[in-house]
Amino acid sequence: MAEREEIIQQIRKALGHPSNSPLVISKIAIRPPDQPLTDIMPVIEKEELLPKFEAELMGMAGIPHRAADRQALGEILQAILSKAKASSVILSRNPLLAKLNLESLLRSWGKDVSLWASSATADASPRLFAQTGFAAAVGITGVEFALAETGSLVVTSLTEGTQLASVAPPVHIALYRRSQLVASLDEVLQRLPVPRDSSQPLPGRSVVFITGTSRTADIEQILIRGVHGPGEVHAILVEDTCLE
Repeated sequence: MAEREEIIQQIRKALGHPSNSPLVISKIAIRPPDQPLTDIMPVIEKEELLPKFEAELMGMAGIPHRAADRQALGEILQAILSKAKASSVILSRNPLLAKLNLESLLRSWGKDVSLWASSATADASPRLFAQTGFAAAVGITGVEFALAETGSLVVTSLTEGTQLASVAPPVHIALYRRSQLVASLDEVLQRLPVPRDSSQPLPGRSVVFITGTSRTADIEQILIRGVHGPGEVHAILVEDTCLE
């Protein structure tokens, strides 16, 4: 008996089918669940969301911070920029960055700042803006969600405008608020602005889950960070008092 037929016979036996029955693989349409999935992963209580997110983030070589007020936020940012010896910074268009007036703050520190779709870059070619992004030492974005169960940052093109700020510079800083903490992937999928009707257009071009630093072990199974993206990822919790 040919090897292929032996494998098919083993499959028939495992399925409880007669040895001479045709092997038919049925086509099943896969749809997202209508109701949230339960009892699959341990439930993360609301008060545990932040410590769980921070613990998982650190497990993937990310660095968590908490900014209780605007002064603390400034000190955190200055420490990161100083360590990175950053003279240039690229910002996404996330509304939180504008509310914090980060562009003016960074310029007051003498940093060269590029902002997606700002008056300074709106007329520039995408290629020129990409060159600016890859030349920047630090990229700053907001997030759509901070996913506690995996310590992931969920970033969308709808809110950020471009993924360059999160992937091009060697250091990525993501700002998030407590209201953006979610427990599970299921909750992210439920809350993302994605139409359930596949014929409807997506409101944004991409949704990216960032889990820790860029890493690869392709060469002799030696783990190296920062090869395909940032080698350093910071997540800063921005408390409401930072916006007062």
